[in-house]
Amino acid sequence: MRLLGLLGLVTVFGAAQAAPPIFVLNSLDASVSVIDPQSWTEIKRISTGKEPHHLYLTPDEKSLIIANALSDSLLFVDPKTAAVQRTVTGILDPYQLRFSPDMKWFVTVANRLNHVDIYRWDGTNLVLSKRIASAKTPSHLWIDSTSRTVYASMQDSSELIAIDLQTQNVKWRIPTGSLPADVFGTPDDKYLLVGLTGGDGVEVYDVSGASPKLIKLIKTGLGAHAFRGVGDKRHVFVSNRVANTISKIDYQSMTVVESYVAPSGPDCMDVSPDGRFIYVASRWAKKLTVIDTQTRSVLRQVNVGKSPHGVWTLEHAARQ
Repeated sequence: MRLLGLLGLVTVFGAAQAAPPIFVLNSLDASVSVIDPQSWTEIKRISTGKEPHHLYLTPDEKSLIIANALSDSLLFVDPKTAAVQRTVTGILDPYQLRFSPDMKWFVTVANRLNHVDIYRWDGTNLVLSKRIASAKTPSHLWIDSTSRTVYASMQDSSELIAIDLQTQNVKWRIPTGSLPADVFGTPDDKYLLVGLTGGDGVEVYDVSGASPKLIKLIKTGLGAHAFRGVGDKRHVFVSNRVANTISKIDYQSMTVVESYVAPSGPDCMDVSPDGRFIYVASRWAKKLTVIDTQTRSVLRQVNVGKSPHGVWTLEHAARQ
């Protein structure tokens, strides 16, 4: 009886300690792979709408939102159990998505329809506040820490725009290098980093004044694409999709301080809570790749679906 009770406690304790899954979006399979980070196997595959590319956690941390660009929908899943909660339709071409830090606004970019949408969020529902026509192929978003400014890259017209969240009008528009993709802001809101997928590095803009100033191009590698903060408020990773590397940038000195081999078109990333492991989508190999930053080597790969893109897990390092 006592042994059975102990076994029960172990079972309960084990369930309580189970790590939340890693989610990998399979853009060309219309699905999300759910990865167990202990056995490193795909334990579930969830059907989504067409072309899921990016995902984001709701402010209450109870739902992970998967944006299905070609299906004009958002899929809500439980970030701990991967249970499907609901689908919201009528969201036009949600390619990339982000909540403002004050949790009042939800912003999406329409990659194929060339607009930025600003939705009011009441904790449950989304109500479109304004649709802003943009230049060609809006790609990625960043919102400053004060929830005042949205930055969005325009991939095919090679531009960067800033939108005032209060007036919901475009504040400024500037040209960038070739094919700007992801955008990352430093914690003090002074600098904005822009990955140049059509180039070989990251542009750094001073956005602290009335108009932005290009201050530097950090050479990282061909196809600089997606950012992920290391979690120490000093460094950020950028995936170089053509060079098949990931660079670690010190955004105090604005220099590359480390580099890691990342096979087969590294794209979106997440980072383990201690900052040691990078979980990256190997876009061209149908794999999730785990990189050990201490040994600077690939630790393992997990098979997923076609064209894996977004990667996310609830148990992660801080975003900056």
